[in-house]
Amino acid sequence: MDNHRFFSPHEGMSLSDLSGLCGAELADPSFADRMVTGIAPLARAGEAEVSFANTRKALPDLARSTAAAVFVTDKLAEHVPSGVAALVVPAPQTAFARAAAVLVPAAVKPLRLTTPGGVAETAIVDPSASLEDGVVVEALAVIGAGAQIGAGSVIASGAAIGPGTRIGRDCHIGHGATVQHALIGNHVIIHPGARIGQDGFGYAPGPKGLEKIPQIGRVIIQDHVEIGANTAIDRGALDDTVIGEGTKIDNLVQIAHNVRIGMHCVIVSQVGIAGSATLGNGVMIGGATGIAGHVTIGDGVQLAALSGVAGDVPAGARWGGQPARPMTGVLRDAVEANQRAFGRKDRKKGGEAT
Repeated sequence: MDNHRFFSPHEGMSLSDLSGLCGAELADPSFADRMVTGIAPLARAGEAEVSFANTRKALPDLARSTAAAVFVTDKLAEHVPSGVAALVVPAPQTAFARAAAVLVPAAVKPLRLTTPGGVAETAIVDPSASLEDGVVVEALAVIGAGAQIGAGSVIASGAAIGPGTRIGRDCHIGHGATVQHALIGNHVIIHPGARIGQDGFGYAPGPKGLEKIPQIGRVIIQDHVEIGANTAIDRGALDDTVIGEGTKIDNLVQIAHNVRIGMHCVIVSQVGIAGSATLGNGVMIGGATGIAGHVTIGDGVQLAALSGVAGDVPAGARWGGQPARPMTGVLRDAVEANQRAFGRKDRKKGGEAT
């Protein structure tokens, strides 16, 4: 695969320098001056590329590898072929991610399409908006009255920033995204098509049908948050919707009004979190999980994919299933169901068991 069409190769870095940046130990110092220019999967990494092996499942590919170097654990180091440099580290994938950020820096930053700097001629910026030095506003972006945008931030083509919205420094608001009624910290990435700060889903029954409840809260997004493409985060009804520092949210996630999410959480695609739910710090939620409104999920909770959470989850718990419950029970139920489905004796009509 020719990935150089979109991501140019690095000019070259020695394994000595790379290992230092990634906290790895170069098992054979004779490889210290070997130069690397890129990254690739283990099965097809070439002589100037770096890869990684996390578990013993990777051993067949590792044995055939022709990579310049491979990040491995201490236990896997002995399986690295003689011509390949072993970069020994406790967490190979994490070290590989750090290497990738250095060798392919353009892949870490969101894509910019049009304007090398400044405000594009076709952008619309209200005269009352405040932009610090170094802000880039690409073609056809719109910035509303009284908005404030910090130095080094990029408002990509077609994005819309609502009146009064505040965006911190070194942020990136992706193509076609909309951000309104929001206060956003520094180093935040919002990917294309995301919808931040639209009104929440609130209605009250009335004599003539459902009556809309005005949503007057905000969305507060703290530093170093990343929000995936086409994710929607509703503003609060009377209170605020809050996304904690360092949290990473995948594509196609729905976060309803008044939800409060702690720091350094991971939320995978197609998760839906209903109004006024509260998540602690370090929560990890698998794909397509649904979380009911007004529940509390404690610090460090892990929820398996496809879970249905209807009540509070204690800190540190690992739950799954529908309704969600401790994973020990989910696995036990799965074994019993499997035995009932495939372990029974099938009988022919009027005959013996087979």
